[in-house]
Amino acid sequence: MSVTASRETQGQHSFNSAEMGAIAHLYRGEVYRSTIWRTRLDNTTNWAIVTMGIALSTTFSSPEASPLPLLLVGLLIAVFLGMEARRYRYFNVWRARARWMETNFYAPIFTGEARDDSWQVILGRDYTAPRHHISFFRAAGRRLRRNYVWILAVQVIAYYGKIAIHPTPASTLAEFVDRAAVGPIPGWVVLIIGLIYNFGWLAFALGTMWLDQREHGGDKVAMG
Repeated sequence: MSVTASRETQGQHSFNSAEMGAIAHLYRGEVYRSTIWRTRLDNTTNWAIVTMGIALSTTFSSPEASPLPLLLVGLLIAVFLGMEARRYRYFNVWRARARWMETNFYAPIFTGEARDDSWQVILGRDYTAPRHHISFFRAAGRRLRRNYVWILAVQVIAYYGKIAIHPTPASTLAEFVDRAAVGPIPGWVVLIIGLIYNFGWLAFALGTMWLDQREHGGDKVAMG
């Protein structure tokens, strides 16, 4: 039995030269769109980094400067993470389609073996009924683990370093706690909220990682 006949028996469509050229242009278009959205992801991360830099500069501008900007910047980081998660959901659509064609169309040209007999049907269904391939929470978890966890780590280290050394090095734990006070809110309350805030991010990162592994296992590209 010929290779073409074998593929038709398996339910695969054998492409002619015109269709091969159309697929090549389609692949280039998907790569281009994923590149554009990748750039938008980088922009959001840059905004978070710049905002953190401004907060650090303000807080450490003098020993008497308040550490409050380092607390408030956490809210902006959460906003930027939400924006980046939304953008990642779109990026993931174009990236998944490009990778799907790479692994099931281009790679078999070199290996001679199809990876998934139903890849054409799955890809066609994704074009006729497009949808996001990942939830907002899983997208936020991925961006948190890959980028924002380091920004949050800098925030935590800078904040605790600020109240530990300014205006003078804290000599006792009670003095350290008192410096964390914000207006009428006692320092111990602020520190507890900070611990809950940071451990909440950690739990969110680990929880969404577990969801990723449960959903796709080791496969990072999902089309159905």
